[in-house]
Amino acid sequence: MTAQVGIAVAVGLVATVEDIARRRISNWVPLAGLASGVVCQWMARGWRGGLSSMLGAMAGFSIFLIFYLLGGMGGGDVKLMAGLGAVLGIERLGEAALWTAGLGGLLAAVVLAADYLLGLFRKTRADRAQRRIFIPYAPAIALGAWLSLVPKS
Repeated sequence: MTAQVGIAVAVGLVATVEDIARRRISNWVPLAGLASGVVCQWMARGWRGGLSSMLGAMAGFSIFLIFYLLGGMGGGDVKLMAGLGAVLGIERLGEAALWTAGLGGLLAAVVLAADYLLGLFRKTRADRAQRRIFIPYAPAIALGAWLSLVPKS
């Protein structure tokens, strides 16, 4: 396992557990990804790696900031994508973002279907109407980043 994969796995797992358990991602998680991603890329490829890492962080932040501003995701998700963007570098960020979008849509469909099925067993219409659905997006971001690191043969 390379350092890049190890960092992506560690950051993704911690963020996923936190997002599911607490419905938030602590700031230190994406910050750790950002710092270790820049160092890892710099050590592996010199200044070009460091530049790729910083561009990946900025692009990841910018892409997901749009969805945050539209109300589709939380700020922790935006910061997580920036941190993992630093780990992946700009070269792999596009693929990771596409994986994340597809997996996020699948995750949302599963959560909505489960909520609908559970809603059939709720007693009153008011009980069903008051339910606010929470979709943790960190699992989709982590899986998208991990899948972008799978070697292509």
